[in-house]
Amino acid sequence: MKKKHKGLKIAVILIVFVLLAGFGGAGYYLYQQANSGLFFEETTLNGYDVSGMNVSEVFNMLKADYSAPTVTILEGEETALTLTLSQMGYTIDETMLFGDIQTCLRQQNQGLLSSLYEGNTFEVEVKFEFDESVFLSAVTSAEFATARTASEDATLEYDGTEYYIVSEVYGNEFDDADLQVMVKDCVDKLVSESRPQEDVVITLPESFYYLPAVTQEDLDMNSLMDIYNSYCKAVITLTFGEETVTLDWSTIQDWIIIDGELASIDEEQVANFVYNLAATYNTLYLPRTFTTSNGDTITYESSDYGYQIDQSAEVEQLIADITSNTEVTREPVYSTTGRARNGTDDICGTYVEVDLTSQHIWYYKDGELIVESDCVTGKPTEERETATGVFTIPYKQMNVTLKGGSGSSAWETDVTYWMPFHDGQGLHDATWRSSFGGTIYQTNGSHGCVNLPYDVAETIYNELEERTPIFLYKTE
Repeated sequence: MKKKHKGLKIAVILIVFVLLAGFGGAGYYLYQQANSGLFFEETTLNGYDVSGMNVSEVFNMLKADYSAPTVTILEGEETALTLTLSQMGYTIDETMLFGDIQTCLRQQNQGLLSSLYEGNTFEVEVKFEFDESVFLSAVTSAEFATARTASEDATLEYDGTEYYIVSEVYGNEFDDADLQVMVKDCVDKLVSESRPQEDVVITLPESFYYLPAVTQEDLDMNSLMDIYNSYCKAVITLTFGEETVTLDWSTIQDWIIIDGELASIDEEQVANFVYNLAATYNTLYLPRTFTTSNGDTITYESSDYGYQIDQSAEVEQLIADITSNTEVTREPVYSTTGRARNGTDDICGTYVEVDLTSQHIWYYKDGELIVESDCVTGKPTEERETATGVFTIPYKQMNVTLKGGSGSSAWETDVTYWMPFHDGQGLHDATWRSSFGGTIYQTNGSHGCVNLPYDVAETIYNELEERTPIFLYKTE
């Protein structure tokens, strides 16, 4: 009996020893697992199987995958720019992420038996920090593969003959702020997801680009082109002998008054142009200086010979010429003309000169003396004295009967060559005279005409052109 109890006691001791050894082994095993720094089998974190991984390994895996997406910006089908999250200023808050993974590991160890038996499912927030200055420097058109070119408006051009429209140019510039808003909205959504995301492709919409403000279809510009082309070919060349004044589009353009699709010519500006033209080239009724054949200088306060532009008629003609839109070469519209002119020189070397004091006449043609002679002028009385001044010989006529006076003082004389110049006075032959010059005019002068020897009158008559000037003067 004693032997039986002794065996039972040994068995109990053995069992206790085995149990203690088992508990000790189990405790040691649990201790090792709790202090291994590894996640147990069947453990997931943010969807990843992290079994057997330590905190650093899980951290590096999450950091790499969450930071991996790139953003590619396309222009049409071409890649303009590709950026990583970090290049755009998005970086993971590593301290927070590492700490959250450590917390998951602690939570695993706190529920050790359950964690070993069932595993764990953990979720952590992968939070990104944002550096705006880095983002703004990276997300800009200046970083695009293709250089930026500005859009250009359609323009109205002139080639010297007509106007035409140069088409607009579409560039690829845009507002970086629009690009940055679009990219940031996309990336903010990407980094806010609980799982790592794929690469993102953004295509720039056409609406981003700056467009030309004016296109070739612009109605106002096309209307202006049509208006300008209705006038720009007008070239009016006004001749003053060899000297010319040309009126072209460089001046006419400023005279066009535009009212919508309608246009007219500013008559006031045309009138101003003609006024200035007349001020330069009119010679009638203006003071004149004349150098005599003897070298004396005679000054006339006014001249009855010369050119005078008919300003109202010239304005009307200029408007008609401009409206015709063609090239025109002509003289101005004159109310009075002389024989010839070259610029402001309206004598051009052709004139008759009479010195009433020396009773002598000269006739020059194109600067050459054709004939000179003594003459007899009007008797120096109020009624018969020959006028002094600058006059025009408007015409010439052969075989004329000259008449004058009245009653008992009436007279008439037949002459062969008649060349009038002022108020019934003129040049003519005087065959009844046997001598000329000297002081004959003082006692037997004419009724105001310039009496000439027949051959002198004939020579002058044959050579003389209508509207030739005549200078009559006295010397001391």
